[in-house]
Amino acid sequence: MDGMRRIEALRRCSEACVTLRGMIGKLGSGVVVFFMLGCQVDPSTHPVFPPPLIEQRTETTHLRGQRHTTLFSYNIDFYQRHRPAYLVSSGIHFAHGKQHDVLLLNPFDQHPRTDYDFNLECLAYLYHAPPVEPQMQYYGPYASTVMWQLYRAIDWTHMHHEQTYDILSDRNIPWHEKKEWTDRAVHYYLHYMNIPRSPAPLDVTMRRAGVMMKPYFTRFRNYYPLSNNFFYYAHWWHPSIYEAMMLAGNDQEQESMIRQTNETGYLRVLVDRPLRMLLSREIMPRYSRLSPESANIFDNLHMLHGIAYDILAYDKWTIEQKRAELYRVLDAMKYHPGDEQLARKFPVPHPDMDPRVYYDWMRGTDGEMNRIMREMLEEMMPMMMPQGMSQDQRVRLMSQFKMKMTPGLEDGEQPGSLMEALKALMPDMQMMPEAMEPGGTPQKMIDAMLQGWDKKYGSLPDVLPLPMEGEPTAPPPAAQSVPISVR
Repeated sequence: MDGMRRIEALRRCSEACVTLRGMIGKLGSGVVVFFMLGCQVDPSTHPVFPPPLIEQRTETTHLRGQRHTTLFSYNIDFYQRHRPAYLVSSGIHFAHGKQHDVLLLNPFDQHPRTDYDFNLECLAYLYHAPPVEPQMQYYGPYASTVMWQLYRAIDWTHMHHEQTYDILSDRNIPWHEKKEWTDRAVHYYLHYMNIPRSPAPLDVTMRRAGVMMKPYFTRFRNYYPLSNNFFYYAHWWHPSIYEAMMLAGNDQEQESMIRQTNETGYLRVLVDRPLRMLLSREIMPRYSRLSPESANIFDNLHMLHGIAYDILAYDKWTIEQKRAELYRVLDAMKYHPGDEQLARKFPVPHPDMDPRVYYDWMRGTDGEMNRIMREMLEEMMPMMMPQGMSQDQRVRLMSQFKMKMTPGLEDGEQPGSLMEALKALMPDMQMMPEAMEPGGTPQKMIDAMLQGWDKKYGSLPDVLPLPMEGEPTAPPPAAQSVPISVR
């Protein structure tokens, strides 16, 4: 009886296979090929800007960290070795992700309350962070439906953060091999997917982006200063952790250096936040010499965050227009072949800084970021004011510029963006039509700025590589005043 049942079952299975084969035949070979191959995306040929609403959601993928001498991998070593610091990064990434939706879903005229509330939420998540670093869409799902390429660019670069932290955290990678493994991670980041940030210095990519005379530029820092300055703290924290590891080496000093740097972040930086975006060359000079490509990639990501928030905070464009402008900026600031040749074209103003110390020069608006912005403005002004400016106009222009670069709004500051403030100050200022259009590229202004950079810095000597033959010994912590938070 059991034998008969088995035969009957086999007969039915055979009939089902014949039926299925017939159905597949009717579908046609084209459909079969689609199901077999259609979901496999070649990242080297996938378009950066696919048709609206049909965006391939290519996920981030870690480069396997397996070494030739062992079966073990450096992947997740930062998580395993420095869990408290990892959780700070996780809390920061929560804030970055949710900020997109906060700006899109809350009316601009409620910006004081929105800013106050979200700053408190960022602090809450910093002290009670997600256990693993979240991708952008987890806390910013609304923005992910209309500007997915922005999230791809951010998550892909956050992955590079994780990989490079892991390499420095791994005790089993000898100190003299850290650069080799970091270079491997940089190459993977630049070439595996089609949306990496550029390894050229921000001096170049900000000029390529051409955003200073757009109607949204400075909106976020001027109208959401608490949230903006939380991210200025974050952009102090990320490079400071790299520099802590660069000073400590592979041994147990790394734990103490990162712990002390974290304490500085909580007790000093978070309660007295920087008033500008600090650049890698300022906050991690040693890592910037080890891997200038990686350091510049992070500067370009951090600037992308600020530009994206400016665009999303601008209430005079539709979501579709914001998307068009964001995608233009993404393309302008991404990796272009040959950018590696420019990677070491930057100064190192504070080569001996200690990440455990919150120096006075970190706090204010004067620094590398605003130097770059000031130079760009000076390079554009001859095109916008061909008739020239009086000395009084120049003084008032630079005064407004400094106020606009400072978070919040001051007495005497013109409302709106930098462009709107300068236009109110000088009604005769000539604007390129493309500068006012979402997705429009002000090419003449960009060309003038790039020529200005080349004239000033094209022959600048490359920053010197960092010797890695000997493992460093952490210096003793410097004496500091009592933190504001415990006075």
